[in-house]
Amino acid sequence: MAEEKLIGKITHYFSKIGVAVLALNDTLKVGETIRIKDSDRDFTQQVSSLQIEHEQVPEAIAGQSAGLKVDQKVHEGDEVYLVVE
Repeated sequence: MAEEKLIGKITHYFSKIGVAVLALNDTLKVGETIRIKDSDRDFTQQVSSLQIEHEQVPEAIAGQSAGLKVDQKVHEGDEVYLVVE
């Protein structure tokens, strides 16, 4: 069974482009699987792209805020977990 580790929270969501801003307290890389959840939502997706200051990056580290394409609508304060197989 997969383990999950809290790696950050959503701080903003751009609904027109389906991008969330994630404040990280751990490292996140393109290709990893994340789970986003709050009281209403709970879904898992693969990280297809990360951006910092509008630049594509292969990973983002603790203390950074990264733009992340999300498959579903999210809200500020939603928790983001890294799924570790």
